[in-house]
Amino acid sequence: MNPPIDISSLSFDTQSMLQSLRAWIECESPTYDTLAVNRMMDLAMRDFAMQGASVERIPGTLGFGDCVRARFPHSDAGSPGILILCHLDTVHPVGTLSQLPWRIEGDKCYGPGILDMKGGSFIALHAMKALQKVTINTPLPITFLLTSDEEIGSPSTRALIESEAMQNKFVLVPEPARRDGGVVTGRYAIARYRLTATGRPSHAGLRLNEGVSAISEIAHQVGIVEGMTNDDCTFSVGVLRGGQWVNCVATTASIEILNMSKTEALLAEGRQRLAELTPRRPEVTLALEHGVCRPLWTTTKNDLAIYALAREIARDLGFEIPSQYSAGGSDGNFTGALGVPTLDGLGPCGEGPHTLDEHVVISSLAARGRLIAGLISRLS
Repeated sequence: MNPPIDISSLSFDTQSMLQSLRAWIECESPTYDTLAVNRMMDLAMRDFAMQGASVERIPGTLGFGDCVRARFPHSDAGSPGILILCHLDTVHPVGTLSQLPWRIEGDKCYGPGILDMKGGSFIALHAMKALQKVTINTPLPITFLLTSDEEIGSPSTRALIESEAMQNKFVLVPEPARRDGGVVTGRYAIARYRLTATGRPSHAGLRLNEGVSAISEIAHQVGIVEGMTNDDCTFSVGVLRGGQWVNCVATTASIEILNMSKTEALLAEGRQRLAELTPRRPEVTLALEHGVCRPLWTTTKNDLAIYALAREIARDLGFEIPSQYSAGGSDGNFTGALGVPTLDGLGPCGEGPHTLDEHVVISSLAARGRLIAGLISRLS
């Protein structure tokens, strides 16, 4: 057995970390740009290999980018250990750096994807680096899984995530910390839908009244859908598409809907309410398609056991980490729903995820890195 590790003394040189993190942030990697995501995977593979991990490239499916599995050397390699579950895709299109460049302002560092969740993935790797300097062996084998499509619900990687999780004892997810610095011990269920309206085309200049606009109908439905929202079950429209020619009355238009629900019953109720939507005019039809779903992750005593250890480590380091049953999905939904003990929200503090104000709090990088290192070194 290794002697107890003084987590507070581990080496986390913030300035050096920022220099290395910059390369990750300036390698833009939006989910739908497979080549961009794969460039990011190339970079991550190099960094993990340089830390001594055995790195495996997993080809992408369904047209999405590749994934990377990195296993660190261990005397019990192959036995169940700790899975650190990360994603390296972002919501920011290539070119966002022109609007959200890497920059440091006081205790804030900005850049696309820096909070959600390249910063967390990076500090988890740095936690391994810090531990390698002071110990030969962690109690359990450590595996990182870096995925490519989390931001769109993980349609191509869910089976991989679940398979990997079932081979391990614990899952740690370095998604961003909550606003209060807390971590996540359960998450709402999330479903995605597409609602399509089909109307009747006509020449918009010559015979406008002969057409029935699908755009007009779908715009009407946006208000109805978002009006269903309450504190326990939310509906938001994030994508609207319709029409091709300005001089044509649009035949089809669609919206993409995100529904978050605190319970499975509310999720089913929300699905039913969407299915029962009716058009304003009888000439229009509505069709609802079900997209990917993240299952409800209900907190278990085993999740709380990891949290209790994390809270103890954080207190020893001088800060608090409240636990939260959280909105906003992650791949932790899958592992938690499977019953694999999971702790999420271990990444850095910050603000503005998915916006042009996205940033991390620099002073949180070392603190959260030490928290992750503490868990890696003590979970057994």
